[in-house]
Amino acid sequence: MPDDLRSVPAADVPADAVLVDVREDDEWAAGHAPGAVHLPMGDLPARLAELPEGDVHVVCRSGGRSARAAAWLQQNGVDAVDVSGGMGAWFEAGRPVVSETGQEPRIL
Repeated sequence: MPDDLRSVPAADVPADAVLVDVREDDEWAAGHAPGAVHLPMGDLPARLAELPEGDVHVVCRSGGRSARAAAWLQQNGVDAVDVSGGMGAWFEAGRPVVSETGQEPRIL
């Protein structure tokens, strides 16, 4: 990872932040942050133009994929911030989580 990769704990992500979830479809469906943008990591190169200008906070399950995705985004001109600890830390911090399945949200 680049030494200058910006990272923020899940509990400290601003409420109005643009949150980009890079997990796979099944992980997203089971539980994600309300208002997050779902952009699986493998789709980033093809969908780079869909990202808004300004800071985007990148999240995955535990922080590994989001750190790699945030680093790649930074190399491609996006102001990306890694959400350390991922959705696991997000959930543990009491941040809101919703599901697409109609079941109780959970983090896969």
